[in-house]
Amino acid sequence: MTIEPTRIETASGPDAAYQEFLAQGEFRIQQCDACARHVFYPRVLCPHCGSTQLGWRMASGNGVVYACSVIMGKPGTNSDYAVVLVDLQEGVRLMSHVVDCDQHAVTIGMPVSARIIEKEGKPLVVFAPANASRNGGPQ
Repeated sequence: MTIEPTRIETASGPDAAYQEFLAQGEFRIQQCDACARHVFYPRVLCPHCGSTQLGWRMASGNGVVYACSVIMGKPGTNSDYAVVLVDLQEGVRLMSHVVDCDQHAVTIGMPVSARIIEKEGKPLVVFAPANASRNGGPQ
């Protein structure tokens, strides 16, 4: 009986590149070299002009809350969290969570700044109120 070696497939493509940048502590998004518009989520084609010429640029990380929904955890566990859609300064929108503030205080139009955290062993972009410092406390 012959046993085939196990092949481990590694992710490739734009999403894998995005995750690798996050793992290095860099929040990057794509920008089309043909039409100059920013793109998020990571793709192989520009959704605006169809070009395949997408490069990676550092995101400002600055944005505003476009929409918010607070997910209620078990009572008494302080596990409520806010799921938000954030419009980044670059003109793209992404879904994430808000940290470092009372989840019920998150409002539409609230200025936020991106941070990269690790959750369940993977890097993740979250947002904090723009007036909170990078170490988590108020300025």
